[in-house]
Amino acid sequence: MRLFHFSDDPDIPVFEPRPVLIPTVRPVGREWLNGPLVWAIDGDHDFMYLFPRDCPRILIWAKPETPETERRHWLGDWRAVAFVERHWLERLKAETIHRYEMPVADFEDLNDAGTWVSRRRVSPTERMAMSRLDREFAPRGVELRVVDSLRPLKGLWTTGLHVSGIRLRYARDWS
Repeated sequence: MRLFHFSDDPDIPVFEPRPVLIPTVRPVGREWLNGPLVWAIDGDHDFMYLFPRDCPRILIWAKPETPETERRHWLGDWRAVAFVERHWLERLKAETIHRYEMPVADFEDLNDAGTWVSRRRVSPTERMAMSRLDREFAPRGVELRVVDSLRPLKGLWTTGLHVSGIRLRYARDWS
């Protein structure tokens, strides 16, 4: 297994734990997840971060209990789908992000969509620049779907799919 952290900064020698910028409601006993941490994502879920930093997106994939009809309707033959607003497509094609590989031993698994955290500073083991992000999805079995608005997809949270929304505060007409 491999762990990664994605950034638009090409020169991070050490990741220092820091609190999240916008705290979220956490289950009782997991409030510490808003505190100072270094975050990483496993290789199976890295497609969630193949975007410019503030790009709003919705990502879906099947869970074991997802009904086959929903799986077929939303995913077809893809293992996952990433929805992005049309006006972000040019930035997906033009911007470069940096994938930092992180030492697995420094992290603890949150058992939540491939996310891992470290409570101490972490030195990455490798950095790779990634451009033409729009071309990174299909090789991972993920369909990139470009939509005019993410708002009509709000109903996905009532399906049997796993649904992750990232940076939705920047989506047009979201609230």
